[in-house]
Parts: sequence; C-alpha cells; structure tokens
Amino acid sequence: MIQLSFEEMWERIIECDSKYDGLFYTAVKTTSIYCRPSCRSRKPKKENVTFYSRMVDAEEAGYRACKRCRPESEHSPNVAVVRQVKEFLVQHHKQKVELKDIAVHVGLSAFHLERLFKQDTTVTPRAFLEKVRIDRAAHLLLHTGLSNLDICYEAGFHSPSNFYKVFRQAKGLTPSDYRKTIQPKEENQTQ
Repeated sequence: MIQLSFEEMWERIIECDSKYDGLFYTAVKTTSIYCRPSCRSRKPKKENVTFYSRMVDAEEAGYRACKRCRPESEHSPNVAVVRQVKEFLVQHHKQKVELKDIAVHVGLSAFHLERLFKQDTTVTPRAFLEKVRIDRAAHLLLHTGLSNLDICYEAGFHSPSNFYKVFRQAKGLTPSDYRKTIQPKEENQTQ
C-alpha cells in the first residue's frame, strides 16, 4: 500500500490529479460509489470519503464503480506496469532512484520502461517522481511546522538549491511564499 496520508490523497482528488490514478481509490459513503483520483464528478464532503489502495477492497466494502470515470476499466494494456512504477516511485520518493532501479523492479529494460511510462502518462518516471516530491513538500509546508530545509529532505530532494528551483518552477512561488500565501486561503475555506 502506498504511504500517503488522508490529507495528501484528499488534495490529489481535489486537484483531479490523474498521475495518481491506480494508486488509490476514493469511496463516497453517501453514494456507495468509488472513483479514480482524477474523476471530474462533483467532489464529496470530506467526512464522507474513505480511501482504498485497491478496487477489490472498495468493492468488498460495498462500493460500486463510478460510471463517469470507470475505475474498473483499464484504458491501456500497460496499466499494471505503470501502476507498479508509480507505487515504486511513491514508496521510494526519499531515496535516490535511477531508471535502472525502476526497470529492475518491474522487469523491463530501462529504455522500454521509460517509453511505455511516458506513452501512458505523458511524463517520464523522473518527472513523475519530481511531482510526487513537490506534492509532498507542498503538503508538509501547509500542514507542519518543519523548516524548509527539513521539508527539502523529507520530500526526497537531495539538495536545497534543487528543491527551491524545482518548487518555484512547479508552484510559481518559493516554499516560504507558498506557505504564507496558500495557508490563509485554506483556513478561510474551512471556516
């Protein structure tokens, strides 16, 4: 099972983030339906949501598949391999991961793996890993009191300069500005 907190998974469904499809499923207690993280249906109330790492777990708990996002249908023959790669990257986001490590894990050549992953997700495994790290850093900035340096390493970045550069490119703000600018907006939404 992937190690994302409830809050991190909630943030992914609010953003309709397709890069997390197949890693977890969102089940809504009031409708008895489960969806992909990228589902474009109206978002449920947070207290009505449960997350499952596998479709079968959601189905055994009495949920049925969403007719809009169709989580039970595989849109590509490579879904299982892509899911393995995504899970590996999420689980190992703190470590220095090379393409050859991922290829060994899924049993493919590095070249074939990168081509297949990009074909299905439109990004390389490296870009996906960077997104996971940025998402983790953003979550930590908003929900912890950790310093930027601690967050840099906790999110899996190996150099502060790279962390600041990549974070600014992805979010349009420095980590400190992100923490100051975004936090008040979230607090206002919950009131």
